[in-house]
Amino acid sequence: MPVKFIGYIGFNDASEIHGVGKARGLDKAYVEAAAIAQEKGGFDRVLIPFGSDSPESQIVAAHAAAITTKLGFLIAHRPGFTQPTLAARQLATLDHLSGGRVAVHIITGGADSEMARDGDHSVKDDRYARTDEYLEILKQEWSSATPFDHDGRFYNVRQAFSQIKPTNLPVFFGGSSLAAIDVAGRHADVYALWGETQAQVREAVGTIRHAAARYGRSPGFSLSLRPVIADTEEAAWKKADQIVEKVRDLRVSAGAATSGHAPPNAGSQRLLDTANQGYRVDKRLWTGVAALGGAQGNSTGLVGTPEQVADAMLDYYDLGIDHFLIRGFEPLQDAIDYGRDLLPVVHELIAARDAERVLVEPQRAVG
Repeated sequence: MPVKFIGYIGFNDASEIHGVGKARGLDKAYVEAAAIAQEKGGFDRVLIPFGSDSPESQIVAAHAAAITTKLGFLIAHRPGFTQPTLAARQLATLDHLSGGRVAVHIITGGADSEMARDGDHSVKDDRYARTDEYLEILKQEWSSATPFDHDGRFYNVRQAFSQIKPTNLPVFFGGSSLAAIDVAGRHADVYALWGETQAQVREAVGTIRHAAARYGRSPGFSLSLRPVIADTEEAAWKKADQIVEKVRDLRVSAGAATSGHAPPNAGSQRLLDTANQGYRVDKRLWTGVAALGGAQGNSTGLVGTPEQVADAMLDYYDLGIDHFLIRGFEPLQDAIDYGRDLLPVVHELIAARDAERVLVEPQRAVG
């Protein structure tokens, strides 16, 4: 099966190694350079993140789409602050203006304190129930040929209808709590996981496939990673160790915790449990930054030469991963390096693996 690569445009050329609570100010020149570099580097999409204090993701995506021709955009979107009927029209409009290059990544919630900044004081299970209803209306607005009514717990609409329908607008979805899994099964075209152990990824893929099968659906799967690559394995691990030390020093100088974290969500807690067992797991999974920062979001990586990292990614591909969301600690330069040195190797390995399967399957059928 084909594999797709998702890059990242995080508003400015900064990451955890540049400061704690890195600024989310908008650097227009960086956004443009990152979009162009990742299009040239062969990325299929780039994630535009969402935060209660960050620039607005849809507007950034619209600008980046206007200066590119092939690059797709994965727009992080939080249900609950925009009416689903309006969000449906906004996203469908951007889909048309970009020539079908938009996907939406549904971010149900974050820490209570972050949600409160936008006036949301809901509890976690209510948020997933609201997301479920939100996506039901969103999709109906995208597909209904006639006006429709909706009477629900969170939304009540009358004669909703959109003149504009998306041509191609996949829904990505993340969340590993019990409340999230059923919503993912119902709605996710692609289910997003953080970079965990192979055993954990295998289990998650099986769980979501089972949940989706109840609704007659078969989603794809995305894995988020922070690859650290160099010409030699020794140099790559040295680079990873230096990143850990930079992050540690910055957190200590800022008075931020480097241990004793208590993440508010199940996915982060599971990832942190893995990180606390050691910085190197499986073949070359690296959890150093996740351990220091409390496993907040995409914070684990694969370390080695491009060939070694590609080989480790192939292991995840064999588990059902068909999208890789990758970003670095020097965002622009790492994206350029990935496009030049890593993506071609992964594509080559996967093409060879698929060719092997084509040869093996007929032999099994005959046997």
